[in-house]
Amino acid sequence: LLKYHSLCRKPLLTSLVPASMFAPPSRGCGEDGGPECFEDGEALNGEAGDHGVDFSSKLALVSPNGEQYDSLLRQLRERMDEGCGETIYVVGVGSDGGDYGLNESDMEASVATVQSLCEQIEADLILLRERTESGGQVRDYLIRRRVGEADFLEVRVAVVGNVDAGKSTLLGVLTHGELDNGRGFARQKLFRHKHEMESGRTSSVGNDILGFDQEGQVVNKPDSHGGSLDWTKICEKSSKVITFIDLAGHEKYLKTTVFGMTGHLPDFCMLMVGSNAGIVGMTKEHLGLALALNVPVFVVVTKIDMCPANILQETLKLLQRLLKSPGCRKIPVLVQNKDDVIVTASNFSSERMCPIFQISNVTGENMDLLKMFLNLLSSRTSFKDDEPAEFQIDDTYSVPGVGTVVSGTTLRGLIRLNDTMLLGPDPLGAFISIAVKSIHRKRMPVKEVRGGQTASFALKKIKRSSIRKGMVMVSPRLNPQASWEFEAEILVLHHPTTISPRYQAMVHCGSIRQTATILTMNRDCLRTGDKATVHFRFIKTPEYLHTDQRLVFREGRTKAVGTITKVSVTNKGLCRAGYRNSVPKSLVLSRSVSLSTLRCLLLIQAVSRPCCLSISLTRCLLQTHSVSPSLFLTLCLTNSSCLSLTRAVFHSHCLTNSPCVSLALSH
Repeated sequence: LLKYHSLCRKPLLTSLVPASMFAPPSRGCGEDGGPECFEDGEALNGEAGDHGVDFSSKLALVSPNGEQYDSLLRQLRERMDEGCGETIYVVGVGSDGGDYGLNESDMEASVATVQSLCEQIEADLILLRERTESGGQVRDYLIRRRVGEADFLEVRVAVVGNVDAGKSTLLGVLTHGELDNGRGFARQKLFRHKHEMESGRTSSVGNDILGFDQEGQVVNKPDSHGGSLDWTKICEKSSKVITFIDLAGHEKYLKTTVFGMTGHLPDFCMLMVGSNAGIVGMTKEHLGLALALNVPVFVVVTKIDMCPANILQETLKLLQRLLKSPGCRKIPVLVQNKDDVIVTASNFSSERMCPIFQISNVTGENMDLLKMFLNLLSSRTSFKDDEPAEFQIDDTYSVPGVGTVVSGTTLRGLIRLNDTMLLGPDPLGAFISIAVKSIHRKRMPVKEVRGGQTASFALKKIKRSSIRKGMVMVSPRLNPQASWEFEAEILVLHHPTTISPRYQAMVHCGSIRQTATILTMNRDCLRTGDKATVHFRFIKTPEYLHTDQRLVFREGRTKAVGTITKVSVTNKGLCRAGYRNSVPKSLVLSRSVSLSTLRCLLLIQAVSRPCCLSISLTRCLLQTHSVSPSLFLTLCLTNSSCLSLTRAVFHSHCLTNSPCVSLALSH
């Protein structure tokens, strides 16, 4: 049998082995060998001897006194906080891993103690499995914190893989509860566009949900009239919701896939591999992207009903070799039964173990194992409500009767209804004050959202054209500043030639997707496998950044990955944006720039360099924007010839009669 610490430190596996060969599960083994990762003499359900409790005995839960009970309660609270509201508890095992099993009376007393502890922290106790060892009974329980009526635990899973691997089909089967017919029946329910239905290929980022109740049962039930899912009913019945981010597999849509992986902040990544096709196309590219972003990966091998046995075994061997390669350093584990699911889910947060599921969307084989695994997954990051709020925008909408709506992910903090936030940065790097009119979470109205949750906000008094992907909504306490330039430590994954200063490529950082130029770096040139500190500059608009953010630097396929180490804050003003001399025509024609911003820009120009606004540019401005009297007076200040300006004004036919306008024209 393998030592348990080998999972955390040394990839000693030489072949695919069933997870049942491993020692009993422990929650979240970490690289640092923390309290959750035990070796000989360390604790299974906690630290050995912690708070005066002897966890080395399997009878620690049978009849604890008052002090021991308080210690057990503190230890359980710590584990629940580490697991973001969930943990797996093993009853009947000593901390040394060798003392197994309880008799019936001791087991009942231990379970009663755990049930009492759960009531103290308002959590539910769910039996996962019961097994009989030589010394007696051993039970595994899932402890999940109870949530309110309008609240639920949320875990985001990105679905990636090569085209035709069965990503959308699997999500259709999971979320709608109906098996596929082998000819695209299940995936048709998920597509958003007509061309996707015709070609069968996903081209946009799709979102689907799978709800679990307190007992771990799936609550998704499609509407009998049309087969659509009612997200509100699912969320009301669920204590935990898995959000699937359905990404495109075709190389043509790689930038959309990269945006989904960086902008939607998935907790886990589900890599799909067609058993008949094997590891082809974009499979390695998507796996490398997940590894670069430090997202734990589990693999689902599909179409096992139509694949010959020898081809399936060959695919598994290639997959094993890829996962164990120096670039991945994963431990592949073949999941075959419920015991394997519990063990792999308990240790999956270590980011080293990689479960492999073999399923069929037509026959439904092993689908129950995958659902059980998804139910046991817990969020990897904990958040505090007292932090300043930060929300990144990944999409915008204009809803009739509601107004402008933005969707995205809450990075930290707590956002409540009617809160005042700062929205930005705009093309000039400024942030504007905005009020939250309403909040929806999974199409269900709520009063607040917390860190790690996805939501949609209806905003007051702002046009959709003024908002773009990559902008943020932050608390005024953060005093946000936009940045044109930043430094990052990058690793070049692949580049056919060399990378040198003035090289341009697309930067993906969170929901930001913009081309950047390399200004300087601490090496003359970069080749495949090189590391360097690089100074970047955005070419279009400033962005809101902070240190330790992960980024992907690509041109076509992924070229480099890295972490932001330094952010150069932009001074408030226009000189940093490059508007020292004149107003660019592209800025005038852009409807994303508000009239107030244009007025400010023109007035500054009138002071710094009068008479530089051309008549052709004036005509563009008048034809693009509705002109108010104040903007007209601003134009008069910045033009040298009132006669030419008058011709342009009357040519546009967009001014109303106003004493202010008449006075300016007569002058």
